Amino acid sequence: MQKKDLRIVYMGTPDFAVESLRSLVEGGYNVVGVITMPDKPMGRHGSVLQPSPVKQYAQEKGLLVLQPVNLKDETFIEELRSLKADLQIVVAFRMLPEVVWNMPPLGTFNLHASLLPQYRGAAPINWAIINGDTETGITTFFLKHEIDTGEVIQQVHVPIADEDNVEVIHDKLMMLGGKLVTETVDAILAGTVKPIPQEELVDLSAEDIRPAPKIFKDTCRIDWKKGVKGVYDFVRGLSPYPAAWTELVSTDGTSQVLKIFQTEKKFFSHEEKIGAVSSDGKTYLRIALSDGYLYIQSLQLAGKKRMSINDFLNGFKNISGLCVR
Repeated sequence: MQKKDLRIVYMGTPDFAVESLRSLVEGGYNVVGVITMPDKPMGRHGSVLQPSPVKQYAQEKGLLVLQPVNLKDETFIEELRSLKADLQIVVAFRMLPEVVWNMPPLGTFNLHASLLPQYRGAAPINWAIINGDTETGITTFFLKHEIDTGEVIQQVHVPIADEDNVEVIHDKLMMLGGKLVTETVDAILAGTVKPIPQEELVDLSAEDIRPAPKIFKDTCRIDWKKGVKGVYDFVRGLSPYPAAWTELVSTDGTSQVLKIFQTEKKFFSHEEKIGAVSSDGKTYLRIALSDGYLYIQSLQLAGKKRMSINDFLNGFKNISGLCVR
């Protein structure tokens, strides 16, 4: 079978999934349908519907788009079956029921933004950086019942630099993902795929196998007891979105939410209390931790825009006695 004859159904929603779809379309593969999330209500009253990035791209290319609310709905199942897909590809979508992922004769494979079995779950890029890893990657694997547990097809390793944040690694993996998806399709067409069970790659009972659960607002609150390196990694692991946050507390006990996007770490001994804020009022604002200071470079107060530390200090003069919690 030639790639132009291989009928592919593609499933994805966010920006991360657009690059892989683009690679397929521009590579001449036969994408017969695109499945994505329903349009998201936006605006004050939810009166404006925002299509997903994948839907926007698919419509630009004249591709058929389906947006099921319920993936088990019989009407959707029949629509999907009518597309007669030989292969399904999933990138940043939803957990699929077996009736969907088991439908095409060549199976369904997923692109995941980690080196499985590390970081199974919804937020693999965030957690790899939060945990201070120096390497991550992408994996294609065939779907089966349990999420992110299927047999591995291919992997690509990607280094994480100490200054990289989620945005940097997201974009690197997104671009590499498009290439890996088409390489995986080619390997399936050529019949050269030899899937490897994840338990053959690494000991799944090992303590260093880490999950990647979904991130919520409470997840993003900074624990200042973690020390300089821990907080530094936590901030870049959530930057620029959804962003690490803390409470900035004044001497009178009032507080306001402060998001922190970029920091610089410095290790040395001091006698200040953990969470104490100090500044020269012009060029730096730093927070004391157990083993040094975290210098804030980019931040955002509640109700304000994101700004550099210099711009912040130009308009925020009363630093004395501040702390974070």
